Amino acid sequence: MRIADRWKDYEVLDASSGEKLERWGGVLLVRPDPQIIWNTPRGRSEWRRAHARYLRSSSGGGRWEHRIKTDESWTIRYGDLTFLIKPTGFKHTGLFPEQAVNWDFLRDTIQSAGRPVKVLNLFAYTGGATLACAAAGASVCHVDASKGMVSWARENAALSGLADKPVRWIVDDCEKFVAREIKRGNRYDVVIMDPPSYGRGPGGEIWKLEDNVHALVSLCAQVLADKPLLFVLNSYTTGLSPSVMEYLLGVTVASRFGGKVSSSEIGLPVRETGYALPCGSTAIWQAE
Repeated sequence: MRIADRWKDYEVLDASSGEKLERWGGVLLVRPDPQIIWNTPRGRSEWRRAHARYLRSSSGGGRWEHRIKTDESWTIRYGDLTFLIKPTGFKHTGLFPEQAVNWDFLRDTIQSAGRPVKVLNLFAYTGGATLACAAAGASVCHVDASKGMVSWARENAALSGLADKPVRWIVDDCEKFVAREIKRGNRYDVVIMDPPSYGRGPGGEIWKLEDNVHALVSLCAQVLADKPLLFVLNSYTTGLSPSVMEYLLGVTVASRFGGKVSSSEIGLPVRETGYALPCGSTAIWQAE
């Protein structure tokens, strides 16, 4: 497992009985996590002093129970990057801290490339990977279907002093955008994908990652440059193991460009126990 252990403004303090206790800057939040199946004692006083707790509803969704008044939003930093944190109605805060291990990897690879690098970040959310790549000197195309998420990402870029970097902010369906980029002849050195586990199309059709990811990755492989650097595939779908994702990149990207493929879980350290909480998986194709 690759562990995001360089955070200063964020940490998982404890995890027990289906919930994790987190510190986001000076704010303590309790959020549900179905992977936390152990019922260890909740000895830390922070459990009782959390500013807010997300409560799931039996009918779906949920709500925040605010125990101590806080600002509606605040910022935290990771190195030279600044992110706006804002608890949403779906338990999320606008950031996945475990992805910091991938941000660091992307920055290192781009900075050592020794040439201009074009990055396509798909399902790009609030822009963590976009900011990391832009800070490393890459030109980035940031694509997400949600106008609100793209606006949030642009705000993060401004907060991080990256507003003037060469980033294209695109609100569009990722699959349709990639198909048009292929027709236009636009190519990228790095492709980053963080597709959702489930979704619905414009006609109400259900999109399930396990059923559609091969076609999606095959399509995105066609937008890579002649001598690409990276293809990064993230997943939070428990039914899609790291090894399956690694195999998928092998038969779609490595079979065409050579290079090597690796995969692993990514996670966060838990202060109370010293163990790592698994938070998803990443498969990476990398040029030789």
